Amino acid sequence: MTAARPLPGESRPYAFPRFERRTLSNGLGLVIAPLPKLPVVTLLALADAGAVTDRPGEEGLAVLTARMLSEGAGGRDGTALTEDVERLGTAIDASADWDAALVRLTVLSSRLPEAMALLADVLMAPALPAREVERLKAERLAELLQLRAEPRGLADETLDRAVYAAGARYALPVGGTEHSVSSLTPEAVAGCYAARYHPGAVTLVVAGDAETAAVERLAETTFGTWRGVTRGEIANPDRRTPDGRRVHVVTKPGAPQSELRIGHVGIPRTHPDYFPVVVMNAILGGVFSSRINLNLREVHGYTYGAHSGFDWRRWAGPFAAETAVQQDVTADAVREVLFEIDRMRETPVAPSELSLATSYLDGVFPIRFETTDAVATALANLVLYGLPGDYYDSYRANVRAVTADRVLGAARAHLHPDRLQLVVVGDADRVRAPLERMAIGPVTVADDRGEPIA
Repeated sequence: MTAARPLPGESRPYAFPRFERRTLSNGLGLVIAPLPKLPVVTLLALADAGAVTDRPGEEGLAVLTARMLSEGAGGRDGTALTEDVERLGTAIDASADWDAALVRLTVLSSRLPEAMALLADVLMAPALPAREVERLKAERLAELLQLRAEPRGLADETLDRAVYAAGARYALPVGGTEHSVSSLTPEAVAGCYAARYHPGAVTLVVAGDAETAAVERLAETTFGTWRGVTRGEIANPDRRTPDGRRVHVVTKPGAPQSELRIGHVGIPRTHPDYFPVVVMNAILGGVFSSRINLNLREVHGYTYGAHSGFDWRRWAGPFAAETAVQQDVTADAVREVLFEIDRMRETPVAPSELSLATSYLDGVFPIRFETTDAVATALANLVLYGLPGDYYDSYRANVRAVTADRVLGAARAHLHPDRLQLVVVGDADRVRAPLERMAIGPVTVADDRGEPIA
């Protein structure tokens, strides 16, 4: 006799750490979250310098410029800067994603003044040496060579090209292509820094064992002399391809598996349907017990795992379902994913499915903020997406408030079967004919660089 699944208990109360916002005299934003439990503090600088700021032909410049910040600063070369960072007992991470550039480090709270001074040097006086520009370019080009041999990354890149219109920034990799990266120069990096890094476009987040007033005084003393203004507009990065389903096969002769991506352009992070969409996707493919995973893994045994998700960005990032299956069940796996997407739009979800999804999202939420770095990252997201100050305190209630009818409405509004682009990275000789017999859209075959193959 099978035992009944235990019902979830009442959620324990949770309150996100208190924080305060300030603006320095030069316009630099400041967010401070005192967390006295442990003697550590995280400094995170958020700059409005993400990859969406790249101009056509300079894709990858924002990522390259962000990485260059830690290659020497304040009169130090890269080696001297690394040694000073190590003396603080930490590491510095400088990177950029689609929406922003981030520089972060975590130190003992007793080293906060030194750490903030070092961060100020990195942001205000980076060296940007030409030789390091060339080294980081070479590293990126090597990454792109590896991607050609790695089906998962190749599938992701191909889906972006398929769902976004040619010329849209989201259609190309966040770190740039071989052509664009090869053309980047030290002068372009310096120009990007001058245009995008200035106090009015930067927010400093401080989370940890530090008092608000003391942090504000220290930040004013350390960053107060910084000046500059933003130059350059951001073009619309998320223009989608015209409607119509298509199948894009990237051939890998002899490949034992097919890497699948099935998706279309999603919605921006700030869309009012965010919570219904999060819950809807959890049921569709966002958690282990989701419909897509149970169908492909448990019912049919096609894969070890399958999932779906919306990539949340300022503009509309992609929605995608993804998995890897044996070549001979490629078309069958595609059929089942399409079936689950259609089923999600047809009838309200069962109460048990809804309860399982909302209980999971509710229950795991508090454990996401157990470190100063996690709290600082969460606060940076508040700033980045303009979310309300009580967003994290009300998150769980907003999840629990999602009903079956709202899930159905989100599925019908934001899942678009007629727009789906299907990407298969695998052996075209084995998968093309079964996909064509499905008659779900025109099938094209290309090599790993996107060049069509007759």
